[in-house]
Amino acid sequence: MQNHEVRVHPESERLNRADQLAWKIAQVAADPVAVEPAVADMIINRMIDNAAVAMASVNRHSVMSARTEALAHRRPGGATVFGMGPDVRVHAEWAAWANGTAVRELDYHDTFLAAEYSHPGDNIPGILAVAQQCNRSGADLIRGIATGYEIQIDLARAICLHKHKIDHVAHLGPSVAAGIGTLLRLPPSVIYQAIGQALHVTTATRQSRKGEISSWKAYAPAHAGKMAVESVDRAMLGETSPTPIYEGEDGVIAWMLDGKDAHYTVPLPGMGEPKRAILSSFTKEHSAEYQSQALIDLAFRMGKKISNWEDVEDVLIETSHHTHYVIGTGSNDPQKFDPQATRETLDHSIMYIVAVALQDGCWHHVRSYEPERARRPDTVRLWKKIHTIEKPEWTQRYHESDPDKKAFGGRIVIRLKNGTVLADELAVANAHTLGATPWQRADYIQKFRTLSEGIVAPAEVERFLAAVQRLPELGAGELHQLELHIPPQDMQINKVEGIFNFGQSALGAKNTRQTAALTS
Repeated sequence: MQNHEVRVHPESERLNRADQLAWKIAQVAADPVAVEPAVADMIINRMIDNAAVAMASVNRHSVMSARTEALAHRRPGGATVFGMGPDVRVHAEWAAWANGTAVRELDYHDTFLAAEYSHPGDNIPGILAVAQQCNRSGADLIRGIATGYEIQIDLARAICLHKHKIDHVAHLGPSVAAGIGTLLRLPPSVIYQAIGQALHVTTATRQSRKGEISSWKAYAPAHAGKMAVESVDRAMLGETSPTPIYEGEDGVIAWMLDGKDAHYTVPLPGMGEPKRAILSSFTKEHSAEYQSQALIDLAFRMGKKISNWEDVEDVLIETSHHTHYVIGTGSNDPQKFDPQATRETLDHSIMYIVAVALQDGCWHHVRSYEPERARRPDTVRLWKKIHTIEKPEWTQRYHESDPDKKAFGGRIVIRLKNGTVLADELAVANAHTLGATPWQRADYIQKFRTLSEGIVAPAEVERFLAAVQRLPELGAGELHQLELHIPPQDMQINKVEGIFNFGQSALGAKNTRQTAALTS
């Protein structure tokens, strides 16, 4: 890896294109380096993972709405929409919108945490949509996804967004644009312009993940993917974008991040160096914020030692700065203790998550968040006894550069009314690479089978699994095989009329607009 120093430059200095971060990212994207087998295998795992969580959320309201909007933008030979089968095609940017929302809705796919946090699997919907519309091969898709993961993870290693209350999808717009550039084998000059535009239009505040969290939490990465597709299209048509987008005196760093005195060191692969970043990311065994994964596993084993929840006086979670201030009591969000809170809010309350995990000894992506579960009186009483504190040693491990030391867990101390103290800790989740039961291909497949059960027909499950595991061999125009078909009677449609489907059936809506550059 090569380290690139990034700072703000006044207009009087006129930073050369070759010295700009967006250009250096574009060069990495345009590098034709081969993808290593381990990386290709992990990409297949994450495509299975994405499909699993998308199927589990396919009939949730936000996903239905995104799908309704996408279906109003039909395009022969376009991209597919989860659940609709290979015969229903829409414009690539709208497939990125619908599929990206389905993938993120349950917050149940992969993660990478460093200076910033991210869900790098969010790169896949946009890159896959363009690959389908442009008749690319499975090998092309693998190259594009490897780039998307690499760029997002490298940016997350170096540039903190949440400190300035900027949503983490600001790293996703550039990474999807770069991944599409790799997929289509575009020259650096075009990728560079696409990255600048994608970043420019995907910076937003973190209010989407604060307080009463709304359905935009699922839409935000889908929006970034959609914007990235449109940014690449615009760049392919010869249009330019704001530059220098990162380093300019009125750029993103100067006014949204660390300001005019900022200094970042961004690692990127050198020319000819394989893109391996996906191997540093990790997926979720439990449908909850990643920092809760190890604490859920820990709560499972600690809960077995308590026979009466009314005996609990206090529960303390010692953890990292991020866990304490984002999903813990350090956030000062009263909604994190509200039994009437949305699923999205409960997913970001480590107090609620630990309470349920202690009592149930298991976690379910639906049942653990149902209103009756959240409002159970004994759970509410236990929930309100839980609080978090930051411990420097856990913060240090959160930011550790050595992957063998990096950890996102914590310590739970349960004090009973009789004076008994139960204490235990867990550094990494069981499913983590260094955990008790690190996940392999079979675990991803089992997650897909579990989450698609009762939604996708068994024969369709087997067809999809066979196709995705042959991804490197799929030829040009065969990527529609990665779609999943659900019988129409099992697909729910948001029948409330919006602009795109006003006065017509959502499934029958037509739009003949053509995306000019992404046609071949």
